[in-house]
This record gives sequence, structure tokens and C-alpha cells, in this order.
Amino acid sequence: MAKISVQEIKDLMKSTGVGMMDCKNALTEADGNVDEAIKILREKGLSTQQKKSSRVAAEGIVTAVVEGNVGAVLEVNIETDFAANNDEFKAFVAATAKTVIDSNPADIDALKAAKISGGDKSVEESLQDLFIKIRENMVIRRFTRLEGTLVSYVHDGGRIGVMVKLDTDLPADKVYEVGKNCALQIAAMSPSFLNKESVTADVIEEEKKIIIAQMNEDPKMASKPDQVKSKIAEGKLGKYYSENCLLEQDFVRSDIFDGTVGKYVENAAKELGGSIKVVDYVRFERGEGVEKKAENFAEEVANMAKGNG
Repeated sequence: MAKISVQEIKDLMKSTGVGMMDCKNALTEADGNVDEAIKILREKGLSTQQKKSSRVAAEGIVTAVVEGNVGAVLEVNIETDFAANNDEFKAFVAATAKTVIDSNPADIDALKAAKISGGDKSVEESLQDLFIKIRENMVIRRFTRLEGTLVSYVHDGGRIGVMVKLDTDLPADKVYEVGKNCALQIAAMSPSFLNKESVTADVIEEEKKIIIAQMNEDPKMASKPDQVKSKIAEGKLGKYYSENCLLEQDFVRSDIFDGTVGKYVENAAKELGGSIKVVDYVRFERGEGVEKKAENFAEEVANMAKGNG
């Protein structure tokens, strides 16, 4: 059996980020073969990742990146906000977003199988290598890739990521501020639809039912004929549009324009001497829809002490 030197252990610790005893044991098991030791550590890391995969990863980073006329919005989750601030985790998220731009994967599985941008391994292999160092469950949750005249915005250090797509006959740098202000609006107001024309029929019908139900509870309105209530409900949909449709919302930056977002874009286009239309947008908020578990901390510590964590 090969004798394992202190320097070899240090080198393996440095290259993998794994603790001293794990590195020593892996080198011993691999009879001093560094590549084999890394493989052993990786296999152990994968095993632990499977154990930890039941833990909810609701922290992490949402990023939005544009390169030329291609952009990506990506969410990668991790268990704790402490780990989300790890520089290597941040670098992994950035490289994965670049991979989305470069590789145009069809879905998450295709993204994981793609060669990570700037590296020689797949995204999935890079994720597992990172897990060996961080030891927290990580999930590439979702991404969207857009092409065209794009403006991105990331809010609160990666809590919200937004991308706006514009249809314009003006140069990208001329319309950047317009796109940025629209992105700020989307981040702040979280519209569900682009405009009232894009609101689906089932949503409209559900909203009308709610308005009619409210009228039925109002003594002054309850006795009115159903046809009248239906017409009143249609008239009241304007409030729904103004709250939930981007271009119908009041522009939050009233310091530069007083009116709706749609009117702001229209006015900005006139001032710039061209045409600008907001045609699409993406908004991801970190952890939205992910149910966080209430962890029993004492039980978790006890499990870790037994080697089950």
C-alpha cells in the first residue's frame, strides 16, 4: 500500500474542498491514486447528495443575463442563504446561465447534460463536484431563454430576476432605459399578464364570477337581474386589468412619467423618434411556490452525530 504524504492530502483538500480525514481515507482507499481518490470522494458526495435531496432547497440565486441578442433567466436553489453567498456557488450559477445562452437546451435535463460554459465537464457533473464542497442540496429549478432586443434586471442580490423583450426599430442602447424601467416595474408589481388581450378566457370568467358573488352579497345590488350584473362585472374588469396587466398598470416611476406603463412606453418611443413595444417578459422570484419544511433542528443534529445527516 502506498504511503500517503501530508502534502498529497493537502493538495487533495485544496482541489476538492473536502475535509482532511475524508481526503486521507480516499487516498488510502485509492492506494495513492489522486484521480481515483477524487472519484471516491465524488461517489461519496453523490451518496450524501441523495440522502440530503429530501431537504427543501428554497434559497439560492435568480440571475438574468443578456449577451448580444440572447438572454437567460435562471433559478438555482440551495438550502441556506449562507451557502447561496458562497463564491463558488455564485460562479456555478453564472456559468450555468451562460450555458443556457450558448447551448439553447430544450429543458432542465438537456441543460444538465450540456458541457458547462468555460469548463470541461457537464453542468450536472459540475453541480455534483460543487456539492462535495458545499454539502447542501442544490437544484437547478427553471430557466427561460429569449432572443431579440433584451434588457435584464436582478433585484436584491438575486431574489428576483427579470428580462424584458422589446420590438423596436431603434438601436438597443437607445431603448435600454425604457426596458430597464419596465423591468423595474415588473420586479416591483409582479404583473400576471403583458396586456389585457393576453388575459385568458378562464381567468376572465373566474374574475367575473368573483365580482358577481360580491354583488350578490351587497343588498343594493343583489336584486338586480343577472344580465345587468354580468354587464356591471364586465365593466369592473378594468380594475383587474390595471392591477394584473403590465401595460395597464400605473407606472411606478411617477417621477419621470404620470400614467400607465403602456403610455410611458408610447411616449418614450415618440421622444426617441421610433417605435418601441414590449412584447414579452420573464419574472422569476426565488423560491416562489417551493414549500419550506419546518426542520426539527435537535433531531437533525442527533442524526448527524449518528452519521445519518
